[in-house]
Amino acid sequence: MTDDTTTAEAPETDHDEVERDEADIAGDYIEELLDICDLDGDIEIEERGGRVYLSVTDDGDSLRVLSKPETVTALQELTRIAVQAETGEFSRLILDVAGSRDTRASELQRLVDTAIERIEGGSSSAALPPMSSYERKLVHDLVAEKGFHSESEGEGRDRHTVVTR
Repeated sequence: MTDDTTTAEAPETDHDEVERDEADIAGDYIEELLDICDLDGDIEIEERGGRVYLSVTDDGDSLRVLSKPETVTALQELTRIAVQAETGEFSRLILDVAGSRDTRASELQRLVDTAIERIEGGSSSAALPPMSSYERKLVHDLVAEKGFHSESEGEGRDRHTVVTR
């Protein structure tokens, strides 16, 4: 019986260690990047729904240069590559710099509200500008909350979301 218990628990322990390793690698990568850029920042790491979330914050305005949505997306991809290079596993981590994700989520909410207003005004659909897969996921959730439908269309950098009734 002891062998069955040990066998059943081993994969869970390995899974937890992989997540912890991913978080540690990502945190170390971002910390080194901040050092190279001579920027101060506090790194908070948490795990939600099987994803690692890294938030980089500061007390002042020094992270402003890194908090633009395109820059955060690029840093996130570089961090994912660093994790994958070390673990051999694809990383789905999410990076936030100086609250940029919350700011972008508010912008996306406004885009969705405007799209829905256009549809309620008579349009059959409303296309949103191209955005990252993470942002499209947020848009799909926001649209569904409003009782509308959305689909991603296009390829690569032109991939965007179309909202319909």
